[in-house]
Amino acid sequence: MNIEVEKRIGENIRKLRLNAGPTQEMLSAKMQVEGCDITRSAIAKIEVGQRHLYPDEIILLKTILKVSYEDILE
Repeated sequence: MNIEVEKRIGENIRKLRLNAGPTQEMLSAKMQVEGCDITRSAIAKIEVGQRHLYPDEIILLKTILKVSYEDILE
């Protein structure tokens, strides 16, 4: 993926997370409960575009944050 695209998606995820309410730690804990091995640090890196997102992470983010794929990827 293009670094600018990753930054934009990361910013989207950060805004969506803040609107939904959980902290990075809470979000990573919810994702871990659902079987996704992700740390708070990884969430932070995703939000600033320093780490790639995996498909299973996108699916869980959509479900946990109660948003659409378009909200995450636009």
